[in-house]
Amino acid sequence: MLQLQFIRDNKEEVITRLKVRNIDATSVVEEVIALDEKRRTLQSNLDNTLAQSKKLSNEIGDLFKTKQVDKANELKAQSLVLKEESKSLGENLNITAEKLQSLLYTIPNLPHPSVPAGNSDQDNEEIFKEGEVPTLIKGALPHWELAKKYDIIDLDLGAKITGAGFPVYKGKGARLQRALIAYFLDQNTQAGYTEYQVPHLVNETSGYGTGQLPDKEGQMYHIGEDNLYLIPTAEVPITNFFRDQLLAEKDFPICCTAYTPCFRREAGSYGAHVRGLNRLHQFDKVELVRVEHPDNSYKALDGMVAHVQELLRELKLPYRILRLCGGDLGFTAALTFDFEVYSTAQERWLEVSSVSNFESFQANRLKLRYKNESGKNVLAHTLNGSSLALPRILAGILENYQTEDGIQIPEVLVPYTGFDKID
Repeated sequence: MLQLQFIRDNKEEVITRLKVRNIDATSVVEEVIALDEKRRTLQSNLDNTLAQSKKLSNEIGDLFKTKQVDKANELKAQSLVLKEESKSLGENLNITAEKLQSLLYTIPNLPHPSVPAGNSDQDNEEIFKEGEVPTLIKGALPHWELAKKYDIIDLDLGAKITGAGFPVYKGKGARLQRALIAYFLDQNTQAGYTEYQVPHLVNETSGYGTGQLPDKEGQMYHIGEDNLYLIPTAEVPITNFFRDQLLAEKDFPICCTAYTPCFRREAGSYGAHVRGLNRLHQFDKVELVRVEHPDNSYKALDGMVAHVQELLRELKLPYRILRLCGGDLGFTAALTFDFEVYSTAQERWLEVSSVSNFESFQANRLKLRYKNESGKNVLAHTLNGSSLALPRILAGILENYQTEDGIQIPEVLVPYTGFDKID
């Protein structure tokens, strides 16, 4: 959430920067400022009325002590009027404050100056590409056919017990999935990230804290009876560790990693591009989360990008890095780099990671602050990244490593799988 004072002080900048997202925010910004003016006026009037009421109450007490009953009763009548006025002002203040808060929740983060203009993922900027695209065998298959051929992933069984988008991994497929999770976690902890195991359900406050609510409410699985949400990523529970916390500068950086299943409804997803593991309702992901000093957050973002690059290099998968344009940038992000692996069998790029800096946007919702050298409480910066999302990594391995007599296992994973080939 953008800071209210920043919007007040930088109205034109906010409107201009949101245009990079293809949003005309003029009316909503003006409404925010108008509601804030109304809130301030109501608060001032309420404070004055309460002060008058308190003063009157003291006078009434003194009059009763000196037996001036008639005068005291006269002031009591005035006091009742002030109390009714205070009640009305308080109710209007609460309504105005709620409207203001709800409106602030609808405004996305401001794009970093380096974010290119654009309307969709077609306008994202490729900034790096690495790795040889393998020449596949004649008759190479996409991963969903390989999964069936080698009996390692059963999409039909998942659809039978739950529905489409909930695959069942089996045999060497399950072991390869587990190997990837363990490998990513080991690499992350060796890089200085503390590993966590977190709940897979969060409350509504946590969803609002990281910005999934209200923006992504339609994509989240909701348990109505308990008002809990299945997590779309480990970012949500981990970042909420630090909700309502006041840190010290010495606490930075805070580096966390976790493996979790992730749940996304992906309403309206259909077609060839979502076949197999390309888009699921439940999938596994290893996540990175950092809480940083504002002066260091972009250096930390560069470090996270370099870390994900190294993982893909070790897996020997061809990949590229994209800087997301304004039209494809997530609601909470100021700057995002997407990693895509090339699927040779499908002849298309598959997104496997997003690494983002949210600057103070999440921290403002979370009330996540630190005390600086001057003793002032300042909002921290939060970042997160996938390291990595497994379905499309697995799809890339199956397709790019297929041979005539089976699927080779990337060398770095063999110590984790205990086998070097699926056949």
